[in-house]
Amino acid sequence: MERIELSTTGRKTTRLGYGGSSLMGAMSRKESVAMLEAAFDAGIRHFDVAPMYGYGQAESCLGEFLGRHCADVTVTTKYGIPPPKNQGLLGLARSVARPVLKALPGLKRGMQSVADRAAQPAAKASFTAAQAQQSLERSMGELNTDRIDVWLLHEATVDDLRDDGLLRFLEDAVAAGKIGAFGVGSERSRIEALVAQRPGYCGTVQFEWSVMDEPVRGMPGFRLHHRALTENFRSLHARLAQEKARCTAWSAKVGGDLADAGVLASLMLKAALVENPASVILFSSKQPAHMRHNVDVAGDRSLEAPARALYALVRGEAGIAEKSS
Repeated sequence: MERIELSTTGRKTTRLGYGGSSLMGAMSRKESVAMLEAAFDAGIRHFDVAPMYGYGQAESCLGEFLGRHCADVTVTTKYGIPPPKNQGLLGLARSVARPVLKALPGLKRGMQSVADRAAQPAAKASFTAAQAQQSLERSMGELNTDRIDVWLLHEATVDDLRDDGLLRFLEDAVAAGKIGAFGVGSERSRIEALVAQRPGYCGTVQFEWSVMDEPVRGMPGFRLHHRALTENFRSLHARLAQEKARCTAWSAKVGGDLADAGVLASLMLKAALVENPASVILFSSKQPAHMRHNVDVAGDRSLEAPARALYALVRGEAGIAEKSS
């Protein structure tokens, strides 16, 4: 798979990265580590977590994996949304509930809702230098590393980033070699204001991108993107299934059957890669075969033109809707 420079870290990594938001959720630690190993075996070399992921245990899980692969992979983690307060209790509850869920999968949605309410994180960070230092030290300990490649301010807003001491702390952490690069990971709607009003924090930015979104133009710095598929894929696939004439017309233009979920997902993922060059595209999966397929998609140059065609079709329709509204 193609490799690129990861922001200003001085390290290269793969265009595809593995998003760890589902680690330690419905899976055990052993199963979660196995998923990380499967992603590595498939060819993925960038891994993304946060203190709040996996009910506060995803960083530690990735840290176990890094004990075997630290020199071979790059890592993003974050500061801004703390882990849940009740980690010990949640861990016990999950270990008790897991065999029940396997026996009675119909209970999963209700029990997941209960767990999510119990796992609410502590108050959002105040984005100060002192708090950032504590979070960085905690993350390095959980990840079992003395350096984090990319450290993002998680769900930060313009109003959050008023402490000049925080920016100095981040710059000093880079100079000391504790982090390779820093930036902001936030909602797409916030990124433009952050780049315009807090440019010092935005050398690296992470936000969602799919074929449903407008092109990213004129944005300096390095980008990481997520949600190329997920609910965006489900929405587009459902729509094309309902609008059979549109599906047929679009399929002819891209040269593939868009009613086929695999074809559509492949082209949506490939579009994220070709429309956002020199960026990392994150995906999540619990299926090793799916991971290998995504790596194959990333390396398949024959999918570039169909992926661009799909994006042009979606954006062309969006342009017509905007003009008529």
